[in-house]
Amino acid sequence: MTQQSLEPKTVAEDAGAGSRVPAGRSWLDRYFHISQRESSIAREVRGGVTTFMAMAYILLLNPLILSGKDAAGDTLGQKALITATAFAAAFTTLLMGFVGKVPLALAAGLSVSGVLSSQVAPQMTWPQAMGMCVMYGVVIMLLVVTGLREMIMNAIPLALKHAITMGIGLFVALIGLVKAGFVHQGKSTPVTLGPTGELAGWPVLLFAATLLAIFMLQARGIPGAILIGIVGGTVVAVVLNAAGVIDPEQWASGAPELHGSAVSMPDFSLFGKVEFGGWGEVGAMTVGMIVFTLVLAGFFDAMATIIGVGTEAKLADAQGRMPGLSKALFIDGAGGAVGGVAGASGQTVFVESATGVGEGARTGLSSVVTGLFFAACLFFTPLTAIVPGEVAAAALVVIGAMMMMNARHVDWADRATAIPVFLTVVIMPFTYSITAGVAAGVISYVAIKIAQGKAREIGAFMWGLTLIFFVYFALNPIESWMGVH
Repeated sequence: MTQQSLEPKTVAEDAGAGSRVPAGRSWLDRYFHISQRESSIAREVRGGVTTFMAMAYILLLNPLILSGKDAAGDTLGQKALITATAFAAAFTTLLMGFVGKVPLALAAGLSVSGVLSSQVAPQMTWPQAMGMCVMYGVVIMLLVVTGLREMIMNAIPLALKHAITMGIGLFVALIGLVKAGFVHQGKSTPVTLGPTGELAGWPVLLFAATLLAIFMLQARGIPGAILIGIVGGTVVAVVLNAAGVIDPEQWASGAPELHGSAVSMPDFSLFGKVEFGGWGEVGAMTVGMIVFTLVLAGFFDAMATIIGVGTEAKLADAQGRMPGLSKALFIDGAGGAVGGVAGASGQTVFVESATGVGEGARTGLSSVVTGLFFAACLFFTPLTAIVPGEVAAAALVVIGAMMMMNARHVDWADRATAIPVFLTVVIMPFTYSITAGVAAGVISYVAIKIAQGKAREIGAFMWGLTLIFFVYFALNPIESWMGVH
Protein backbone atom coordinates (compact mmCIF):
# COMPACT_ATOMS: atom_id res chain seq x y z
CA MET A 1 0.00 0.00 0.00
CA THR A 2 1.52 3.32 -1.06
CA GLN A 3 1.51 6.30 1.27
CA GLN A 4 -0.63 9.00 -0.29
CA SER A 5 -0.36 12.76 -0.37
CA LEU A 6 -1.77 14.44 2.69
CA GLU A 7 -3.80 16.79 0.52
CA PRO A 8 -7.45 15.94 -0.25
CA LYS A 9 -8.44 14.72 -3.64
CA THR A 10 -9.48 17.12 -6.33
CA VAL A 11 -13.16 17.50 -7.09
CA ALA A 12 -12.84 15.28 -10.14
CA GLU A 13 -11.06 12.56 -8.20
CA ASP A 14 -13.31 12.84 -5.16
CA ALA A 15 -16.74 13.13 -6.65
CA GLY A 16 -16.19 11.92 -10.18
CA ALA A 17 -15.26 13.75 -13.34
CA GLY A 18 -18.85 14.71 -14.05
CA SER A 19 -19.64 16.06 -10.58
CA ARG A 20 -20.50 19.68 -10.12
CA VAL A 21 -19.76 21.61 -6.95
CA PRO A 22 -22.50 24.11 -6.04
CA ALA A 23 -21.48 27.75 -6.10
CA GLY A 24 -21.61 29.83 -2.93
CA ARG A 25 -20.76 26.97 -0.61
CA SER A 26 -20.49 27.63 3.12
CA TRP A 27 -17.11 27.58 4.86
CA LEU A 28 -18.20 24.34 6.52
CA ASP A 29 -18.82 22.78 3.12
CA ARG A 30 -15.53 24.04 1.75
CA TYR A 31 -13.43 22.98 4.75
CA PHE A 32 -14.77 19.42 4.96
CA HIS A 33 -15.29 18.98 1.16
CA ILE A 34 -18.90 17.98 1.79
CA SER A 35 -20.21 18.73 -1.71
CA GLN A 36 -17.11 17.26 -3.33
CA ARG A 37 -17.84 13.97 -1.59
CA GLU A 38 -21.49 14.14 -2.57
CA SER A 39 -22.74 14.45 0.98
CA SER A 40 -24.67 17.05 2.97
CA ILE A 41 -24.45 18.62 6.40
CA ALA A 42 -27.60 16.75 7.47
CA ARG A 43 -26.07 13.41 6.45
CA GLU A 44 -22.84 14.18 8.27
CA VAL A 45 -24.66 15.11 11.48
CA ARG A 46 -26.84 12.01 11.27
CA GLY A 47 -23.77 9.85 10.65
CA GLY A 48 -21.90 11.39 13.58
CA VAL A 49 -24.77 10.77 15.98
CA THR A 50 -25.14 7.18 14.76
CA THR A 51 -21.42 6.48 15.24
CA PHE A 52 -21.55 7.85 18.77
CA MET A 53 -24.55 5.69 19.64
CA ALA A 54 -22.76 2.63 18.27
CA MET A 55 -19.58 3.14 20.30
CA ALA A 56 -20.80 4.93 23.45
CA TYR A 57 -20.48 1.61 25.30
CA ILE A 58 -16.74 2.30 25.59
CA LEU A 59 -17.52 4.80 28.36
CA LEU A 60 -18.69 1.84 30.42
CA LEU A 61 -16.37 -0.93 29.32
CA ASN A 62 -13.02 0.83 29.49
CA PRO A 63 -13.40 1.76 33.19
CA LEU A 64 -14.55 -1.80 33.84
CA ILE A 65 -11.40 -3.29 32.29
CA LEU A 66 -9.08 -0.79 34.00
CA SER A 67 -10.67 -1.34 37.41
CA GLY A 68 -7.99 -3.76 38.65
CA LYS A 69 -5.14 -3.16 41.09
CA ASP A 70 -1.59 -2.30 40.08
CA ALA A 71 1.61 -3.70 41.61
CA ALA A 72 1.30 -1.26 44.50
CA GLY A 73 -2.27 -2.34 45.23
CA ASP A 74 -3.78 0.94 43.98
CA THR A 75 -6.91 1.25 41.83
CA LEU A 76 -8.19 4.00 39.55
CA GLY A 77 -11.38 5.83 40.51
CA GLN A 78 -14.42 5.02 38.36
CA LYS A 79 -15.50 8.64 37.88
CA ALA A 80 -11.96 9.64 36.93
CA LEU A 81 -11.78 6.73 34.46
CA ILE A 82 -15.07 7.70 32.83
CA THR A 83 -13.86 11.30 32.50
CA ALA A 84 -10.51 10.18 31.05
CA THR A 85 -12.22 7.82 28.59
CA ALA A 86 -14.66 10.50 27.40
CA PHE A 87 -11.98 13.19 27.14
CA ALA A 88 -9.50 11.08 25.19
CA ALA A 89 -12.21 9.86 22.80
CA ALA A 90 -13.48 13.41 22.27
CA PHE A 91 -10.02 14.89 21.71
CA THR A 92 -8.75 12.26 19.25
CA THR A 93 -12.04 12.04 17.33
CA LEU A 94 -12.21 15.84 16.97
CA LEU A 95 -8.58 15.76 15.81
CA MET A 96 -9.47 13.14 13.20
CA GLY A 97 -12.41 15.25 12.06
CA PHE A 98 -10.68 18.61 11.80
CA VAL A 99 -7.25 17.41 10.60
CA GLY A 100 -7.85 13.99 9.01
CA LYS A 101 -11.19 15.14 7.54
CA VAL A 102 -12.48 11.56 7.31
CA PRO A 103 -15.47 9.91 9.06
CA LEU A 104 -13.43 7.92 11.58
CA ALA A 105 -14.01 7.99 15.35
CA LEU A 106 -11.48 6.94 17.99
CA ALA A 107 -11.77 5.71 21.57
CA ALA A 108 -9.93 3.48 24.02
CA GLY A 109 -8.95 0.21 22.35
CA LEU A 110 -10.23 -2.71 24.39
CA SER A 111 -7.27 -4.86 23.34
CA VAL A 112 -4.81 -2.23 24.60
CA SER A 113 -6.78 -1.78 27.83
CA GLY A 114 -6.78 -5.54 28.28
CA VAL A 115 -2.99 -5.67 28.02
CA LEU A 116 -2.60 -2.77 30.46
CA SER A 117 -4.92 -4.35 33.01
CA SER A 118 -3.77 -7.97 32.82
CA GLN A 119 -0.08 -7.76 31.91
CA VAL A 120 1.27 -4.28 32.64
CA ALA A 121 -0.40 -3.00 35.83
CA PRO A 122 0.38 -6.15 37.86
CA GLN A 123 4.10 -5.47 37.26
CA MET A 124 4.18 -1.69 37.87
CA THR A 125 2.10 1.29 38.99
CA TRP A 126 -0.76 2.74 36.94
CA PRO A 127 1.19 5.94 36.12
CA GLN A 128 4.04 3.77 34.83
CA ALA A 129 1.55 1.67 32.83
CA MET A 130 0.21 4.85 31.21
CA GLY A 131 3.82 5.77 30.47
CA MET A 132 4.06 2.53 28.50
CA CYS A 133 0.98 3.69 26.59
CA VAL A 134 2.64 6.96 25.65
CA MET A 135 5.75 5.09 24.52
CA TYR A 136 3.82 2.73 22.26
CA GLY A 137 1.96 5.70 20.74
CA VAL A 138 5.24 7.44 19.96
CA VAL A 139 6.59 4.22 18.41
CA ILE A 140 3.58 3.93 16.10
CA MET A 141 3.86 7.58 15.07
CA LEU A 142 7.51 7.02 14.18
CA LEU A 143 6.58 3.92 12.21
CA VAL A 144 4.05 5.96 10.21
CA VAL A 145 6.44 8.86 9.56
CA THR A 146 9.24 6.56 8.41
CA GLY A 147 6.96 4.31 6.35
CA LEU A 148 7.94 1.24 8.43
CA ARG A 149 4.37 0.63 9.54
CA GLU A 150 3.41 -0.49 6.06
CA MET A 151 6.53 -2.66 5.73
CA ILE A 152 5.78 -4.44 9.00
CA MET A 153 2.15 -4.92 8.04
CA ASN A 154 3.26 -6.59 4.83
CA ALA A 155 5.92 -8.73 6.54
CA ILE A 156 3.55 -10.50 8.96
CA PRO A 157 1.49 -13.26 7.29
CA LEU A 158 -2.16 -12.36 6.83
CA ALA A 159 -3.30 -15.47 8.71
CA LEU A 160 -1.34 -14.40 11.81
CA LYS A 161 -2.90 -10.94 11.63
CA HIS A 162 -6.35 -12.54 11.73
CA ALA A 163 -5.18 -14.87 14.50
CA ILE A 164 -4.03 -11.97 16.67
CA THR A 165 -7.41 -10.27 16.28
CA MET A 166 -9.24 -13.52 17.09
CA GLY A 167 -7.01 -14.26 20.08
CA ILE A 168 -7.57 -10.79 21.50
CA GLY A 169 -11.30 -11.34 20.94
CA LEU A 170 -11.29 -14.50 23.06
CA PHE A 171 -9.14 -12.74 25.64
CA VAL A 172 -11.59 -9.81 25.88
CA ALA A 173 -14.54 -12.23 26.08
CA LEU A 174 -12.88 -14.10 28.95
CA ILE A 175 -12.35 -10.80 30.79
CA GLY A 176 -16.06 -10.09 30.38
CA LEU A 177 -17.10 -13.53 31.65
CA VAL A 178 -14.85 -13.18 34.69
CA LYS A 179 -15.94 -9.60 35.44
CA ALA A 180 -19.58 -10.72 35.32
CA GLY A 181 -19.00 -13.60 37.73
CA PHE A 182 -20.07 -16.10 35.06
CA VAL A 183 -16.63 -17.76 35.13
CA HIS A 184 -14.72 -18.36 38.37
CA GLN A 185 -11.60 -20.17 39.47
CA GLY A 186 -12.72 -23.61 40.57
CA LYS A 187 -11.64 -25.53 43.65
CA SER A 188 -10.58 -28.60 41.68
CA THR A 189 -10.53 -27.11 38.17
CA PRO A 190 -8.75 -24.06 36.69
CA VAL A 191 -12.13 -22.45 35.88
CA THR A 192 -15.76 -23.26 36.55
CA LEU A 193 -19.28 -21.92 36.03
CA GLY A 194 -19.92 -19.44 38.81
CA PRO A 195 -18.19 -19.70 42.19
CA THR A 196 -19.47 -23.22 42.93
CA GLY A 197 -20.19 -24.75 39.54
CA GLU A 198 -23.51 -22.95 39.13
CA LEU A 199 -24.65 -19.39 38.52
CA ALA A 200 -25.21 -17.52 41.77
CA GLY A 201 -27.26 -14.35 42.16
CA TRP A 202 -29.48 -12.10 40.09
CA PRO A 203 -26.63 -9.92 38.72
CA VAL A 204 -25.07 -12.85 36.85
CA LEU A 205 -28.47 -13.83 35.46
CA LEU A 206 -28.96 -10.25 34.31
CA PHE A 207 -25.57 -10.44 32.57
CA ALA A 208 -26.70 -13.53 30.66
CA ALA A 209 -30.02 -11.92 29.73
CA THR A 210 -28.29 -8.74 28.52
CA LEU A 211 -25.83 -10.79 26.48
CA LEU A 212 -28.63 -12.70 24.75
CA ALA A 213 -30.58 -9.50 24.13
CA ILE A 214 -27.61 -7.85 22.40
CA PHE A 215 -27.02 -10.92 20.22
CA MET A 216 -30.70 -10.96 19.27
CA LEU A 217 -30.65 -7.26 18.36
CA GLN A 218 -27.53 -7.78 16.26
CA ALA A 219 -29.14 -10.72 14.49
CA ARG A 220 -31.99 -8.40 13.57
CA GLY A 221 -29.52 -5.82 12.25
CA ILE A 222 -30.58 -3.17 14.77
CA PRO A 223 -28.13 -0.21 14.79
CA GLY A 224 -26.57 0.50 18.18
CA ALA A 225 -27.46 -2.98 19.46
CA ILE A 226 -24.73 -2.96 22.12
CA LEU A 227 -25.78 0.39 23.56
CA ILE A 228 -29.47 -0.54 23.48
CA GLY A 229 -28.72 -3.80 25.30
CA ILE A 230 -26.68 -2.02 27.96
CA VAL A 231 -29.32 0.65 28.52
CA GLY A 232 -32.07 -1.97 28.69
CA GLY A 233 -30.10 -4.12 31.14
CA THR A 234 -29.37 -1.08 33.30
CA VAL A 235 -33.06 -0.11 33.45
CA VAL A 236 -33.97 -3.63 34.57
CA ALA A 237 -31.16 -3.55 37.15
CA VAL A 238 -32.32 -0.21 38.56
CA VAL A 239 -35.93 -1.45 38.83
CA LEU A 240 -34.95 -4.75 40.50
CA ASN A 241 -32.63 -2.95 42.89
CA ALA A 242 -35.23 -0.32 43.81
CA ALA A 243 -37.84 -3.04 44.38
CA GLY A 244 -35.51 -4.80 46.79
CA VAL A 245 -35.39 -7.97 44.69
CA ILE A 246 -31.58 -7.93 44.63
CA ASP A 247 -29.38 -7.56 47.68
CA PRO A 248 -27.19 -4.45 47.07
CA GLU A 249 -24.18 -6.45 48.27
CA GLN A 250 -24.52 -8.82 45.30
CA TRP A 251 -23.52 -6.15 42.78
CA ALA A 252 -19.78 -6.42 42.05
CA SER A 253 -19.46 -2.73 41.13
CA GLY A 254 -22.00 -1.32 43.59
CA ALA A 255 -25.78 -1.00 43.49
CA PRO A 256 -27.18 0.70 40.34
CA GLU A 257 -28.35 3.89 42.01
CA LEU A 258 -28.01 7.58 41.23
CA HIS A 259 -26.37 9.37 44.13
CA GLY A 260 -27.11 13.07 43.89
CA SER A 261 -27.35 14.93 40.59
CA ALA A 262 -27.01 13.29 37.18
CA VAL A 263 -24.73 16.16 36.11
CA SER A 264 -21.34 16.95 37.64
CA MET A 265 -18.01 18.51 36.78
CA PRO A 266 -15.44 16.19 35.13
CA ASP A 267 -12.83 14.50 37.30
CA PHE A 268 -9.46 15.08 35.63
CA SER A 269 -7.45 13.62 38.51
CA LEU A 270 -5.84 11.03 36.20
CA PHE A 271 -4.72 13.57 33.61
CA GLY A 272 -0.94 13.84 33.37
CA LYS A 273 -0.31 11.01 35.84
CA VAL A 274 2.39 9.46 33.67
CA GLU A 275 5.75 8.11 34.78
CA PHE A 276 8.76 6.90 32.79
CA GLY A 277 11.41 4.78 34.46
CA GLY A 278 11.53 3.53 38.01
CA TRP A 279 10.48 0.07 36.87
CA GLY A 280 12.66 -1.60 39.48
CA GLU A 281 12.87 -5.36 39.03
CA VAL A 282 10.77 -5.38 35.86
CA GLY A 283 13.88 -5.07 33.70
CA ALA A 284 14.61 -3.46 30.34
CA MET A 285 13.67 -6.54 28.30
CA THR A 286 10.28 -6.86 29.98
CA VAL A 287 9.62 -3.17 29.37
CA GLY A 288 10.56 -3.64 25.72
CA MET A 289 8.22 -6.63 25.42
CA ILE A 290 5.40 -4.64 27.04
CA VAL A 291 5.79 -1.79 24.55
CA PHE A 292 6.01 -4.31 21.71
CA THR A 293 2.85 -6.06 22.92
CA LEU A 294 0.97 -2.76 23.14
CA VAL A 295 2.10 -1.88 19.61
CA LEU A 296 0.80 -5.24 18.41
CA ALA A 297 -2.49 -4.80 20.29
CA GLY A 298 -3.14 -1.41 18.71
CA PHE A 299 -1.37 -1.97 15.41
CA PHE A 300 -3.09 -4.48 13.19
CA ASP A 301 -6.73 -3.46 13.23
CA ALA A 302 -6.15 0.25 12.68
CA MET A 303 -4.99 0.21 9.05
CA ALA A 304 -7.56 -2.41 8.07
CA THR A 305 -10.31 -0.42 9.81
CA ILE A 306 -9.26 2.87 8.24
CA ILE A 307 -9.12 1.39 4.75
CA GLY A 308 -12.31 -0.65 5.27
CA VAL A 309 -14.37 2.30 6.47
CA GLY A 310 -12.78 4.55 3.84
CA THR A 311 -13.76 2.09 1.12
CA GLU A 312 -17.31 1.92 2.47
CA ALA A 313 -17.43 5.72 2.36
CA LYS A 314 -16.20 5.57 -1.26
CA LEU A 315 -13.06 7.51 -0.38
CA ALA A 316 -10.59 4.73 -1.25
CA ASP A 317 -9.75 3.46 -4.70
CA ALA A 318 -9.40 -0.17 -5.80
CA GLN A 319 -5.90 -0.35 -4.31
CA GLY A 320 -7.13 0.87 -0.92
CA ARG A 321 -5.62 4.33 -1.35
CA MET A 322 -7.53 7.22 0.14
CA PRO A 323 -6.97 10.95 0.71
CA GLY A 324 -5.34 11.80 4.02
CA LEU A 325 -4.34 8.19 4.77
CA SER A 326 -1.03 9.24 6.31
CA LYS A 327 -2.79 11.78 8.50
CA ALA A 328 -5.34 9.21 9.65
CA LEU A 329 -2.64 6.66 10.50
CA PHE A 330 -0.58 9.28 12.33
CA ILE A 331 -3.58 10.46 14.38
CA ASP A 332 -4.37 6.84 15.22
CA GLY A 333 -0.81 6.43 16.52
CA ALA A 334 -1.01 9.71 18.42
CA GLY A 335 -4.10 8.29 20.10
CA GLY A 336 -1.85 5.96 22.09
CA ALA A 337 0.08 8.88 23.58
CA VAL A 338 -3.04 11.00 24.13
CA GLY A 339 -4.79 8.14 25.92
CA GLY A 340 -1.77 7.55 28.14
CA VAL A 341 -1.55 11.21 29.18
CA ALA A 342 -5.31 11.33 29.82
CA GLY A 343 -5.17 8.11 31.89
CA ALA A 344 -7.59 6.31 29.59
CA SER A 345 -5.40 3.77 27.72
CA GLY A 346 -4.47 4.00 24.04
CA GLN A 347 -7.02 5.35 21.57
CA THR A 348 -7.60 3.70 18.22
CA VAL A 349 -9.99 3.92 15.29
CA PHE A 350 -13.24 2.05 15.95
CA VAL A 351 -14.85 -0.15 13.33
CA GLU A 352 -18.20 1.21 14.57
CA SER A 353 -17.36 4.24 12.44
CA ALA A 354 -18.85 2.19 9.62
CA THR A 355 -22.33 2.66 11.14
CA GLY A 356 -22.08 6.40 10.56
CA VAL A 357 -20.84 5.82 7.03
CA GLY A 358 -23.89 3.61 6.52
CA GLU A 359 -26.03 6.64 7.41
CA GLY A 360 -24.32 8.72 4.72
CA ALA A 361 -21.24 10.17 6.46
CA ARG A 362 -18.41 10.92 4.06
CA THR A 363 -16.34 13.68 5.70
CA GLY A 364 -14.64 14.73 8.92
CA LEU A 365 -17.72 16.72 9.96
CA SER A 366 -19.24 13.42 11.05
CA SER A 367 -16.26 12.81 13.35
CA VAL A 368 -16.59 16.32 14.77
CA VAL A 369 -20.19 15.58 15.72
CA THR A 370 -19.19 12.28 17.34
CA GLY A 371 -16.37 14.01 19.22
CA LEU A 372 -18.70 16.70 20.53
CA PHE A 373 -21.06 14.05 21.92
CA PHE A 374 -18.15 12.41 23.75
CA ALA A 375 -17.19 15.84 25.10
CA ALA A 376 -20.73 16.36 26.39
CA CYS A 377 -20.47 13.05 28.28
CA LEU A 378 -17.76 14.59 30.46
CA PHE A 379 -20.53 16.24 32.46
CA PHE A 380 -22.72 13.12 32.88
CA THR A 381 -20.33 10.73 34.63
CA PRO A 382 -22.74 10.11 37.57
CA LEU A 383 -25.36 8.90 35.10
CA THR A 384 -22.85 6.64 33.36
CA ALA A 385 -21.69 5.21 36.69
CA ILE A 386 -25.15 3.72 37.32
CA VAL A 387 -24.50 0.91 34.83
CA PRO A 388 -23.71 -2.32 36.75
CA GLY A 389 -20.43 -4.03 35.91
CA GLU A 390 -22.33 -7.25 35.16
CA VAL A 391 -24.40 -5.49 32.48
CA ALA A 392 -21.41 -3.73 30.91
CA ALA A 393 -19.46 -7.01 30.87
CA ALA A 394 -21.98 -8.47 28.42
CA ALA A 395 -20.70 -6.07 25.78
CA LEU A 396 -17.16 -7.40 26.23
CA VAL A 397 -18.33 -10.88 25.29
CA VAL A 398 -20.17 -9.47 22.28
CA ILE A 399 -17.05 -7.62 21.12
CA GLY A 400 -15.08 -10.85 21.51
CA ALA A 401 -17.59 -12.69 19.33
CA MET A 402 -17.33 -10.00 16.66
CA MET A 403 -13.53 -10.24 16.63
CA MET A 404 -13.72 -14.03 16.28
CA MET A 405 -15.47 -13.58 12.93
CA ASN A 406 -12.02 -13.24 11.37
CA ALA A 407 -11.92 -17.05 11.48
CA ARG A 408 -13.71 -17.06 8.14
CA HIS A 409 -10.56 -15.72 6.47
CA VAL A 410 -8.34 -18.60 7.66
CA ASP A 411 -7.60 -21.64 5.49
CA TRP A 412 -8.13 -24.32 8.14
CA ALA A 413 -7.30 -27.10 5.67
CA ASP A 414 -3.69 -25.86 5.43
CA ARG A 415 -1.81 -27.05 8.54
CA ALA A 416 0.99 -24.58 7.94
CA THR A 417 -1.62 -21.88 8.48
CA ALA A 418 -4.05 -23.55 10.86
CA ILE A 419 -1.54 -24.61 13.54
CA PRO A 420 0.05 -21.15 14.12
CA VAL A 421 -3.41 -19.58 14.08
CA PHE A 422 -4.74 -22.13 16.56
CA LEU A 423 -1.82 -21.65 18.96
CA THR A 424 -2.09 -17.86 18.77
CA VAL A 425 -5.83 -17.87 19.44
CA VAL A 426 -5.96 -20.36 22.32
CA ILE A 427 -2.78 -19.40 24.18
CA MET A 428 -3.81 -15.75 24.61
CA PRO A 429 -6.85 -16.44 26.84
CA PHE A 430 -5.45 -19.62 28.42
CA THR A 431 -2.28 -17.84 29.60
CA TYR A 432 -3.95 -14.45 30.07
CA SER A 433 -1.15 -13.03 27.92
CA ILE A 434 -1.40 -11.54 24.43
CA THR A 435 2.39 -11.60 24.13
CA ALA A 436 2.54 -15.35 24.75
CA GLY A 437 -0.09 -15.99 22.09
CA VAL A 438 1.68 -13.91 19.45
CA ALA A 439 5.02 -15.52 20.36
CA ALA A 440 3.62 -19.05 20.01
CA GLY A 441 2.09 -18.21 16.65
CA VAL A 442 5.25 -16.64 15.23
CA ILE A 443 7.60 -19.38 16.41
CA SER A 444 5.34 -22.20 15.20
CA TYR A 445 4.86 -20.49 11.82
CA VAL A 446 8.61 -20.25 11.26
CA ALA A 447 9.22 -23.80 12.53
CA ILE A 448 6.63 -25.26 10.14
CA LYS A 449 8.02 -23.29 7.20
CA ILE A 450 11.47 -24.71 7.97
CA ALA A 451 10.03 -28.24 8.19
CA GLN A 452 8.42 -27.75 4.78
CA GLY A 453 11.71 -26.59 3.25
CA LYS A 454 10.32 -23.08 2.69
CA ALA A 455 12.72 -21.11 4.88
CA ARG A 456 13.23 -18.56 2.12
CA GLU A 457 9.57 -17.53 2.40
CA ILE A 458 9.92 -16.46 6.03
CA GLY A 459 11.48 -13.04 5.61
CA ALA A 460 14.00 -11.13 7.72
CA PHE A 461 11.41 -9.48 9.95
CA MET A 462 9.80 -12.79 10.93
CA TRP A 463 13.25 -14.27 11.63
CA GLY A 464 13.95 -11.34 13.93
CA LEU A 465 10.61 -11.76 15.71
CA THR A 466 11.26 -15.46 16.18
CA LEU A 467 14.62 -14.76 17.82
CA ILE A 468 13.06 -12.18 20.16
CA PHE A 469 10.22 -14.49 21.16
CA PHE A 470 12.55 -17.44 21.62
CA VAL A 471 14.53 -15.37 24.12
CA TYR A 472 11.22 -14.31 25.70
CA PHE A 473 10.25 -17.96 26.34
CA ALA A 474 13.74 -19.23 27.18
CA LEU A 475 15.05 -16.36 29.31
CA ASN A 476 13.90 -17.73 32.67
CA PRO A 477 15.19 -21.31 32.10
CA ILE A 478 18.51 -19.95 30.82
CA GLU A 479 18.88 -17.65 33.84
CA SER A 480 18.07 -20.54 36.19
CA TRP A 481 20.60 -22.81 34.44
CA MET A 482 23.26 -20.10 34.72
CA GLY A 483 22.37 -19.41 38.36
CA VAL A 484 21.22 -15.85 37.66
CA HIS A 485 18.43 -14.58 39.91
